[in-house]
Amino acid sequence: MRVRLVAIGVAMVGVALGGVLMRAQGDPDRVIPGGGVHVPGWTGKIDASSAGQGRKLDDAKFAAEGTGFHITTGPATTYWNPANTASGDYTVKATFQEPKFMDLNSHPHSYGVFVGGNNMGTEQMSLVYCVTYGNGNALIRGFGGGPVFTLLPNRPNPAVHKAAAQGEPVTQEIQWTVKGGRAECSINGTMIAGYDKDQLVTAGKLTSTDGVYGIRFTHNVEAIVTGFAMTKN
Repeated sequence: MRVRLVAIGVAMVGVALGGVLMRAQGDPDRVIPGGGVHVPGWTGKIDASSAGQGRKLDDAKFAAEGTGFHITTGPATTYWNPANTASGDYTVKATFQEPKFMDLNSHPHSYGVFVGGNNMGTEQMSLVYCVTYGNGNALIRGFGGGPVFTLLPNRPNPAVHKAAAQGEPVTQEIQWTVKGGRAECSINGTMIAGYDKDQLVTAGKLTSTDGVYGIRFTHNVEAIVTGFAMTKN
């Protein structure tokens, strides 16, 4: 009887801890005051998971700050300017400063840049993004005409900077380089992953490595973006 009671107690604790973990991982999207896209020429699309919560694009905020952008989500959002396109060999990069790590969430969330954007704003949107987390993790994922595909799972990477603590700042430089039929993502000057074109341009992934480039944010995170630019290689 005593063994059975202990087993039941352990099971109940496990269920309780599991519930806490699920709540932490499933924080609802915030609604950001003064939201919307406030930079001319830019637009965005929120994720289906955010739309399923009743969120809309104006629940996140994309604003100018100096020569860069100040982005606060809200719903997970992909941002782009249709005039920003790249083809052939090119590099897209930006610097992201999270002023207060995990200030809007109970666990780390990501931000970064994407390339190869096609059919933007539609259900067939395809692109690939490289993003970082303030806890030192990196992730490479994309939209493949609807479904999400993952190239590099969310995991620690020595190239990614870590915030000293919750509420402390952290800065990352993120770069995609497309050259010679290959696409590589670099974080803070270190290449963390690379893919041949035939690994990317295939069914369920990219339409092309040519296309729109832009900015990717997951939900409930704030960062200032500077140095966002594309150069031809």
